[in-house]
Amino acid sequence: MNKLVPVRNFPHFELEDPSAEVSVIMVVYMTGPALFTSIARVLADPDVDDFVIVDNGSSEPDQARLFAISQTDDRVRLLQGHGNIGFAKGANLGASAARGRFLVFLNPDAFLEPGCVRALVDSTKGQPSPCIVGARVLNEDRTEQRGARRYEVTPVTTLLSFTRLAEMVPALRKFEIHLESEPLPEGPLPVPTISGACFAVGRADFRSLRGFDGDFFLHVEDVDLCWRARKMGGAVLFHPRAEVVHLGHTSLVEPLFVEWFKGLGLARYFVKRADSWPRRLLAYGLSPLIVVASVSRPLLRRLTGRS
Repeated sequence: MNKLVPVRNFPHFELEDPSAEVSVIMVVYMTGPALFTSIARVLADPDVDDFVIVDNGSSEPDQARLFAISQTDDRVRLLQGHGNIGFAKGANLGASAARGRFLVFLNPDAFLEPGCVRALVDSTKGQPSPCIVGARVLNEDRTEQRGARRYEVTPVTTLLSFTRLAEMVPALRKFEIHLESEPLPEGPLPVPTISGACFAVGRADFRSLRGFDGDFFLHVEDVDLCWRARKMGGAVLFHPRAEVVHLGHTSLVEPLFVEWFKGLGLARYFVKRADSWPRRLLAYGLSPLIVVASVSRPLLRRLTGRS
């Protein structure tokens, strides 16, 4: 049944169900065909007790199909009619409606592998609070995707990552923050940053974090959440055995639009976390370059024909 929940910058929990352990929250916006494969994987997972789909905007046929799904499975609740409020506010909206003690946030173009949800949720238990556990994010060929385990995201590392200079210039490799080429750990490993494509957090922990920062529209809200969890003395973990296949680039939205908001999000994040005047000056100084570098990527892909 559709339920409208007030849109806030942070989640306001109104529903509670002691029998529901795990809620999956999915924010949808013009996703394309991958959406329904992702939904089917969620509904096939025996560890999912509650499934909140936040529709920030879908085509009319997809809206109708989502509504039909919400009417045929009691675990599914569909939130529609609020418009495109961005990912962070949409995720907070979904958390406000969730009934589970644990929340698993999942991208609509990500496919759960067997046991992923259980591994993520179990690994949050007994950890310093607040605790976030991220999945190992795979490409379709099952190679590990960039971003699932990372060091600190800073203005300098971001520019070097966007330009790939940290990969190409040996002297700059110390600035490489992506760890997908490193050997897999045996078990959950503390890392500064995980991917928002699929992660688990306890309901109480998400409340203590006040959810995502709703001032991020699209991208970087996951980086910010990890930073705030660590700042509060919590734990951020990468789980090597909790796997999800993330397609990426399935959205029907213009890539330039996506990269624009990614660049703005990064600029906002660096200013937000700057704790001294030198760092603040660096953040303000590099922010325009970061936005330009982010927006340039889809333009260069279009010009060169490269993926």
